[in-house]
Amino acid sequence: MVRAAGPASASFTVWYLRLVGFLNLLSAVWVAFGNNIRRHNVNEYFTPYLLTAGFTSALLAFFLGITMRRRKRAAWILNLVISGLYLLILVVSLTVPGVREHPLNWVSLALTATFFAALLLGRREFRAKGDRANPRLAALVAVGGVVVGGLLATALVTVTNRAHGSAFGERFGYALLRVVSLAGGDTDFPGISTPGWVNVIINVLSAVLFLLVLYVAFRSPHGTALLGEEDERRLRALLARFGERDSLGYFALRRDKSVVWSPSGKSAIAYRVVGGVSLASGDPIGDPEAWPGAIDAWLAEAREHAWVPAVMGASEEGGTVYARHGGLNALELGDEALVETAEFTLDGRAMRSVRQAYNRVKRAGYTVRIRRHEEIPLEEMDALLERADHWRDSETERGFSMALGRLGDPADGRCVMLECTDAEGEPRALLSFVPWGPEGLSLDLMRRDRDSDNGLIEFMVIELIQRAKEVGVKEISLNFAMFRSVFERGARLGAGPVLRVWRSLLTFFSRWWQIESLYRANAKYRPIWEPRYLLFEKSGELPRIGIASARAEGFIQAPRLLSLFKRRRQRSGSGVPPSQS
Repeated sequence: MVRAAGPASASFTVWYLRLVGFLNLLSAVWVAFGNNIRRHNVNEYFTPYLLTAGFTSALLAFFLGITMRRRKRAAWILNLVISGLYLLILVVSLTVPGVREHPLNWVSLALTATFFAALLLGRREFRAKGDRANPRLAALVAVGGVVVGGLLATALVTVTNRAHGSAFGERFGYALLRVVSLAGGDTDFPGISTPGWVNVIINVLSAVLFLLVLYVAFRSPHGTALLGEEDERRLRALLARFGERDSLGYFALRRDKSVVWSPSGKSAIAYRVVGGVSLASGDPIGDPEAWPGAIDAWLAEAREHAWVPAVMGASEEGGTVYARHGGLNALELGDEALVETAEFTLDGRAMRSVRQAYNRVKRAGYTVRIRRHEEIPLEEMDALLERADHWRDSETERGFSMALGRLGDPADGRCVMLECTDAEGEPRALLSFVPWGPEGLSLDLMRRDRDSDNGLIEFMVIELIQRAKEVGVKEISLNFAMFRSVFERGARLGAGPVLRVWRSLLTFFSRWWQIESLYRANAKYRPIWEPRYLLFEKSGELPRIGIASARAEGFIQAPRLLSLFKRRRQRSGSGVPPSQS
């Protein structure tokens, strides 16, 4: 019976914190209601747990509600300790004669006791682990934040002080007291007189620091057990047997990913933890009959560490299995462009512009060389790597779900390299494709000299399609076109107003993220469009998943110091050399 009450009790604690957060927020904007709560909070006449009337207390209650919803053990311990102390004060006020100066608030006692009892009954539900480094890092943030916040507040007090005769130590003590306690000690500092808005700003700094410390203290752990040699060997064995099922399968071998296995070992899911999101890509690797076991293991690990599970770019088959066995919801993300080499032709009116561009580049004297990576001598591969780095658009290496993240590794000998040279024999561009089963390729890397002629990449892709027999290829996966159906249907006659607005919004963002240009670049080959899906548990988590996906793909960068800190932890935890991470 106690076990049966566990989930309901855990849910009660979450909704209690949400309600308290709402009441705190309401009291902050409704002056009369807020003053009434503060009047009740005098001495022992307390209002219920965490109801203190203010924005800071509202944010704290909402934050604790979020951490409790994710079943974090550290949040449960914090709430148990604080509410237990709060309940003890109320009980002492009731039972010890002479302690209480005001009538006891029985409603407060009942609500706090109920919340405390719910915590005890639901204790088994809160099993999500935190990062072991959280306490140390939270302490560093607290100490550093107090010092920095105190100095900033001191500077503000110095500039706005209307009194005279105060020393630096006195002003620093005044500022530090406000930063730490959110309360002023004006009577203890006769040489300081500041406007009211200064104290408000200092209190805001204090609240931000407090919430930042809480955030660091309750962070979910990072995935540090990155892909090891044994995991990679086992994944390659599965890809050798089942690799033709998913064109994104080979990208599971990225060495900044972790891997979780089904109980039978016949299937696995590769993922990466970004901002508390366990981000998988593509379908599970291996035998489809073992996919449910791998999905269960992946979701169990996500819940154990309070990670938000999400899948980028799952196929229709994989998405169906994820939805059926993992309870995930699906959102169509876009389409993958697939070209069957035997069916491709440059003939016909629809291919006129492509045909003309191809012939123009060919007449200019450009040639393409196609080789497996294992056929390229080491010296030539080093030169190709140097050119690839030189031709890169930015310092950030983009790609996660459809990028291998490395080039020239000896283990990737079956990858295919396309080298393009101009009429003088100078290298101008290169493409790299990863294996997709025994007879397929999937585009990985695309680099070109910016001074080269337009249409060079299209020329190389068509050369690969026409000469596919040289490397034994029958099917090629090109770039992923995000929201392709929106651009296609939104341009048709009779498209509805919602679809047109959505298309216009995507066109606007394409100025920075090349959403529409990728669709246009793929559409010219008249490919087979295969839908890909984003899978998630709750729609409220989509913004967080979107940010994590953008970070993983390289569109959004974490602060440099934070990135360096994470990189050092990953390397120390996985043994991956810096050149391969």
